Amino acid sequence: MTPLKLLLLIFFLNAARADLPGTWELLVPDAGIASMHTAVTRFNTVVLLDRTNIGPSRKFLPKNHCRVDPLKKDCTAHSVLLDLQTNTLRPLTILTDTWCSSGQFLPDGSLVQTGGDLNGFKKIRKFTPCETGGLCDWEELQDVELYHGRWYATNQILPDGSVIIIGGRTANSVEYYPPRKEIGAVDFSFLSEVGDKQMDNLYPYVHLLPNGQLFIFANNKAVSYDYNSNTVTKNYPVLDGGPRNYPSAGSSVMLALSGDYSSGTVVICGGAEYGAYLQRITDSPAHGSCGRIEATRPDSVWEMEDMPFGRIMGDMVILPTGDVMIINGAQAGTQGFELASQPCLYPVLYRPDQPIGLRFMTLTPGSVPRMYHSTANLLPDGRILIAGSNPHYFYKFNSEFPTELRIEAFSPEYLAADKANIRPVLVGLPERVGYGEVFEVAMTVDLPVVGFVEVNLASAPFATHSFSQGQRLVRLLVETPAVDGGGRYTIKCTAPPDARVAPPGYYMVFAVNQGVPSVGKWVQLVA
Repeated sequence: MTPLKLLLLIFFLNAARADLPGTWELLVPDAGIASMHTAVTRFNTVVLLDRTNIGPSRKFLPKNHCRVDPLKKDCTAHSVLLDLQTNTLRPLTILTDTWCSSGQFLPDGSLVQTGGDLNGFKKIRKFTPCETGGLCDWEELQDVELYHGRWYATNQILPDGSVIIIGGRTANSVEYYPPRKEIGAVDFSFLSEVGDKQMDNLYPYVHLLPNGQLFIFANNKAVSYDYNSNTVTKNYPVLDGGPRNYPSAGSSVMLALSGDYSSGTVVICGGAEYGAYLQRITDSPAHGSCGRIEATRPDSVWEMEDMPFGRIMGDMVILPTGDVMIINGAQAGTQGFELASQPCLYPVLYRPDQPIGLRFMTLTPGSVPRMYHSTANLLPDGRILIAGSNPHYFYKFNSEFPTELRIEAFSPEYLAADKANIRPVLVGLPERVGYGEVFEVAMTVDLPVVGFVEVNLASAPFATHSFSQGQRLVRLLVETPAVDGGGRYTIKCTAPPDARVAPPGYYMVFAVNQGVPSVGKWVQLVA
């Protein structure tokens, strides 16, 4: 980018920031690694994880903790733990290659991480988080491995607390953690049927529907899958607009579950032109279309609409309010090293309760291109953590889109100073709740509450490659807040009825008053 173009870009971005909602802040100027995979733990720390075969990073491991990769001794970290209270980083030790791997939190709050490339192809790793100041680190499991090597797979926690691991390059099958030894890996022919010359069936979009079935989308097709019987129970209509999965790089989210929890709606946005990956076309315009489908209806059809920008490699983050943030990515090219251009610096807010034509709102643009291998995660304080971007095979800092080591946060409009007096503060809730349990949440707020206050559960997903594995928001059934006096209120809530609606594990609990969420508090949902 020429100096003149850069000056013009800065001028227009500064002008745009004056009029659009949301604010950006730099949290860490140099994380030492570029995060390819990111997950928020129940201790308000963040695990950031990159490949291990990229040569040295800029974050050193502790003395005498060097690892030996297939080529040479490496004394630098490829995973770090971010403390959100201090924005400080602690290096973690990961031994096997995690390139394009997958992950998911277990009911006990530990993170299971599966697959990768080279010596990580069949590996299973675990990170059990600890209080800040602790020394928790990655554990490479020695007594168990994947039945099929998994590279570009997707993980989803199930109602029984186990994890299903779906797909991957050359792996058109599913398997489970803990392993189901009686069945091993099970063929899943849908994935092979939707593959094309450039694949487009990798990192399939997987959502656990509230009826217990899995909605699985790859390329431009989707099925409802009964994993217990290994049968496809429904074929959905084709989604127009070309391929949407890796390497064509759209994104997907399941909207908030609410009411009687009988309905599950999925949204899929963006993607690359078919052939851009095969032909290495970096300026092929990205798609701007979104498909929305109520997947639990017997007569499901796609409802189409357009985003304000074409986008590939965007991340869809469901906010505590039920709105969806679409952030990061590019407006041309495709996923892959050196294969995208025209960074999309503008986040977009998708408001699912609005009619078509009014759902999208353009937000304040950032200034850091976030291209291939970037991530976005909801934080307990309501901000979005933005990390990564390494569109090169190795770390490279002297290019148009350099390897990105900065960590940022985006604050949606609900965190604006003029909304502080209606922002609730959670002051009391149980540490654990059971399915269907009625419990109370206590909160304070400066101005008197008028009407309804939502209490919502948000999962902590594993974000990688434009899809957050296990992402979920559940609106609880609540009663009108009871006034306790002095700005304090008590809300009677009912936990989700069963694990199909919300699998067991740790969730962030948010009270939402007039569209403004509290800081989330962690609760464990147990059977």
